[in-house]
Amino acid sequence: MKIKGLYAIIDNSILPSFSNAEIAKKVLTGGAQILQLRGKGLSSKELLEQAREIRELTRTAGAILIVNDRADIALLSDADGVHLGQDDLPISEARKILGKEKMIGISTHSLEQAVKAEQEGADYIGFGPVFGTKTKADAEGAKGLRALLEVKQRVSIPVVAIGGINLENMGEVIDAGPDGAAVISAIIKAENIEDATRKFVEAFSKSRPD
Repeated sequence: MKIKGLYAIIDNSILPSFSNAEIAKKVLTGGAQILQLRGKGLSSKELLEQAREIRELTRTAGAILIVNDRADIALLSDADGVHLGQDDLPISEARKILGKEKMIGISTHSLEQAVKAEQEGADYIGFGPVFGTKTKADAEGAKGLRALLEVKQRVSIPVVAIGGINLENMGEVIDAGPDGAAVISAIIKAENIEDATRKFVEAFSKSRPD
């Protein structure tokens, strides 16, 4: 399993007219190979049910499923891994739950956090927000492309850029060298989710044909 290319975040609180599974289907149809399920407003039961449903979709598509925050839900749904925040379970504790086979990613907001995450055994890091974002109310200020480039140069695990990424600035992000780019609003709020997803996937495949 590789963290590479478009990293699509699924969260229907942004688009309540569709379920998370319906959004996942559209994103997978558009060619996304990495999905993260985010369901901060869901009960544990609801999140597990949705994770299991989306796990079947990603398994059929040969795609990766990451569950945001919840290592227990990732384990019970047989997702490929969990993505942690700085205030979530420590990487070492999440590893006790998930074992060595599942992936653990973590959000980082500085070079120091990125280096520490690698030292503590993260399989990949999310770095940002690269640009300003309104998707998360508690998001930090924009870190910029220079900081993203520096992080990529200092750590050997995959780096996923996150925060305010859209089709207009995607080229700049790719030039900074991350392995992937996490996108939520620019896909979920698009008039056509499949087409928007396809354009992000193509942007990466053209620049990184391997």
